[in-house]
Amino acid sequence: MTPRQGIWGTVLGTLVSAAALAYADVALPTQVLLSDYALVSGGLVPVLIGMLALAAACLCLAYGLATTDPARTAPTRVLLVAGAAGLMMSAIFPTDPGTSQIGTVSGEIHRWSAAVVFTSLPVAGWILARGRRATPGWNAVRALSVAAGATLAIYLAAHPASFTSTLINGGGYYGMLERGVVLAEMALLIAMALTALPVRAAVRSEPVPAEEPAPARDPQERLAA
Repeated sequence: MTPRQGIWGTVLGTLVSAAALAYADVALPTQVLLSDYALVSGGLVPVLIGMLALAAACLCLAYGLATTDPARTAPTRVLLVAGAAGLMMSAIFPTDPGTSQIGTVSGEIHRWSAAVVFTSLPVAGWILARGRRATPGWNAVRALSVAAGATLAIYLAAHPASFTSTLINGGGYYGMLERGVVLAEMALLIAMALTALPVRAAVRSEPVPAEEPAPARDPQERLAA
């Protein structure tokens, strides 16, 4: 995979995921969390497409990083693959109905898989940008990593399963915070791809042929000259 293919794969996968989840949010009966759409009629397909397309975007970015800077990006690639695996597991194992109670093995796997996704991507972005120059691209990666991590922290505090939810009245807006986390992480994936996988025109360098030494002149010719 070339850097250009890595960029296109990441961007297209992310946009397909965003479109699928946006369709569920607009066309289906409103649900608190995005994963809840898989439990309503007509919601399973867009949720599966959204999760699997985003997993493909993570893998495209990880593979692209492996071709451009394998040594420096190894921790980021591990986290991206973990995020892709979490998305696949979340797609395979649907959540349980309700807000805070998990009653099945499938719901428990879904919850922890989602936790891996939500935490691995902001950390991956921060590690990738750490130590890089203060260019607009890397500054955007840092800012989106912080934004995704901060939104995730508030979401966890507002979730009904958290003991802090009642203190901050989180039940009224934790669904909106989850969507904020998802959007921030989608934007982060695109920013990482556009910044870390620059497409440069390959300059083909042809070897310069060595000049052949001039044939030695006969001593008599030199005297005649």
